[in-house]
Amino acid sequence: EALYKQYGAYINTIAAAFYGNVKQAMFYADARGYKSTLNMYLDGSFIPENVYKNLIKTVNGNLDKMYCYVDIRKKALGVDELHFYDIYAPMVEDIDWKISYDEAKDIVVKALAPMGEEYVSHIKEGFNNGWVDVYENTGKRSGAFSWGAYGTHPYVFLNYSDTLNDVFTVIHEMGHAMHTYYSNANQPYIYAGYKIFVAEVASTCNEAILMQYMLKNTDDEKKKRYLLNHFFEQFKGTLYRQTMFAEFEMEAHAKAEHGEESLCAMYKKLNEKYFGPDMVIDDEIALEWARIPHFYTPFYVYQYATGYSAAIAISTKILAGDEQVIAGYRKFLSGGSSMHPIELLKLCGIDMTRPDVVQEALDVFGELLKQW
Repeated sequence: EALYKQYGAYINTIAAAFYGNVKQAMFYADARGYKSTLNMYLDGSFIPENVYKNLIKTVNGNLDKMYCYVDIRKKALGVDELHFYDIYAPMVEDIDWKISYDEAKDIVVKALAPMGEEYVSHIKEGFNNGWVDVYENTGKRSGAFSWGAYGTHPYVFLNYSDTLNDVFTVIHEMGHAMHTYYSNANQPYIYAGYKIFVAEVASTCNEAILMQYMLKNTDDEKKKRYLLNHFFEQFKGTLYRQTMFAEFEMEAHAKAEHGEESLCAMYKKLNEKYFGPDMVIDDEIALEWARIPHFYTPFYVYQYATGYSAAIAISTKILAGDEQVIAGYRKFLSGGSSMHPIELLKLCGIDMTRPDVVQEALDVFGELLKQW
């Protein structure tokens, strides 16, 4: 209430700033001969509009799974009413699960075995040859990322503190590092960098493989629920929520192009649709759009959801032992930007122009809900 009271006090100013940003996009789209702002922003990476629209349509067709998740969360927290401020609270009590960095490295290597010996050998090379800055230190910034320069190996920046989340961070950042390593090794400088559309695929694929490995090798029920809670948060926050953001952007730009404005009402209605009847729709949630900075980079957030969907679909095929996909995945990692993102993903048997990929990821979510 305290947070959103301030946004509410300035909501017309914020709406004017956002509308100015939309109008700028409309001007450029018109001046450059595009039929819409969506068409213009997707064209930069040669992404067909049906990729964006299929994502929204497919997620809309699977909202029953989100409603099931909301019901599970409500029961797990033991509350009479589930509010939006409840959806980030863990559904399981915290457990004392300390994992040292040496243990984490061993888990990562074992989990990634389905990727093949060559891939794992490069992971070991990174761990053993100074690629990783591991622990917190005086003056060191927070967070984690992978970076580097063409002609050197990738560098991985961590702040490891012996938690389960840190293990997932390690395998996530090593996924980025492997993507960079393979692309740099196989592409000239001009094609070595990869587009945002595929940037999170390698890292998230690694995380999904680790999750399945941990679930398979954990007998403790509390730990299994802890892992499932972690996985649920990714589906909720990355696949459903980012798709809801994408739908909001598409509607907001379309209405602005036709001279209509109703941002708060539109955003509240989307929350009602995505979270279902068991979620109490607080008045403050209508103002949430005003604090999302990504909306000022039009049609960007959908890539989190498509990338996550592709990663889940690829990891499922890899864990099933599909040798063709495993070989294709290494070609994908080696591709940099030598092909358009959609064509790169086809190397792994993933066609983002069809709704099947998003549906496969949502089917995994459905299976996890059953496991819970």
